[in-house]
Amino acid sequence: MVRITLLHDWLTGMRGGEKCLEAAARRWPYARLYTLLHKKGSVSPVIEALKPRTSFLDALPGAHRYYRYLLPLMPTALAAMPLPASDLLLSFSHCVVKAARPGPALHVCYCFTPMRYVWHMRSAYFSGRLHGSKGWLTERVLDALRDWDRRTASRVHHFIAISRTVQQRIRECYNRDSVVIYPPVDTEFYTPAPLPLRREPFYLVVSAFAPYKRLDLALEACRRLRRRLVVIGAGQDEARLKAQTGDGITFLGWQPNEVIRDHLRRCRALLFPGEEDFGIVPVEANACGTPVIALGRGGATETIRPGVSGRLFGEQTVEALASAIELFEREEYDPRACRRQALSFSQARYETELFSHLDTLMRPRASLRPAA
Repeated sequence: MVRITLLHDWLTGMRGGEKCLEAAARRWPYARLYTLLHKKGSVSPVIEALKPRTSFLDALPGAHRYYRYLLPLMPTALAAMPLPASDLLLSFSHCVVKAARPGPALHVCYCFTPMRYVWHMRSAYFSGRLHGSKGWLTERVLDALRDWDRRTASRVHHFIAISRTVQQRIRECYNRDSVVIYPPVDTEFYTPAPLPLRREPFYLVVSAFAPYKRLDLALEACRRLRRRLVVIGAGQDEARLKAQTGDGITFLGWQPNEVIRDHLRRCRALLFPGEEDFGIVPVEANACGTPVIALGRGGATETIRPGVSGRLFGEQTVEALASAIELFEREEYDPRACRRQALSFSQARYETELFSHLDTLMRPRASLRPAA
């Protein structure tokens, strides 16, 4: 049997990256899984069944809530993890696990992005902390992490990028080539309603509350236009965003997938004002037959077809988003066309492309196909 080790930065919730990992966990239930931190019960039963091994960071008090503050310690924690001898080391990385030493294994990294915190989104993540008496120290730490991230890219034999946007970043940051395999979208769960629903006059945001998501643009644009907005999500930016609330803006907190699907089916459109590496939520919206109004940068430019499954706006400003909403309201979108666009990002497509590519890479060594 081929020895397979899976790596993921941390397991504290079931988001897009964990859904990518889940397919590998389902494919190889005998694989060993390593991660820096694991909040038990926070991911799917398929992943939990692998009994993830963790680093020393997992034992620190409050680590599952404040793990982002442990970023400077993560390279050390990764280096201290005793990885087993393997034939394939498959890392799912947006932070540090792509730097794992592979030993005799073939190391393939499914890269969500080079570390945003130290490369292209530093100011968005550390807004207000890069100035003043402690700003210079933060910059020094981030510079050191960036240099470490660049150096350790040589530990990866083959990169897989989640989008052409990330493919370009891998080239710029690591001077490495990669192939693009888009993440999976559950188009069997995210579907139009069994019976056609009448669209309701509200816009929807589904997102973690992080500064770079720029949810403030959606709140302010809807406030100015006096449009109803429903916000599903939670996170570090919650207090600041709720301070922007007004008439017609409703915060629901984080909700189960069934509630998210119900709102996607009923809303006028999904608003997506942030720049993402790929962005699964817009594709989930399209899968429900719902158009998307998104920033024309990053992954949205690869998933949303302007005039078919949504509208893109060029500048990350309230004015540009508000104008896009007004233009959108003069247009008509066919739910069937939105759905067709989403189907090109299905889970079955992801699994076929990923496992076929891995099997090709491993063929000189051994087949990765599960035993009959």
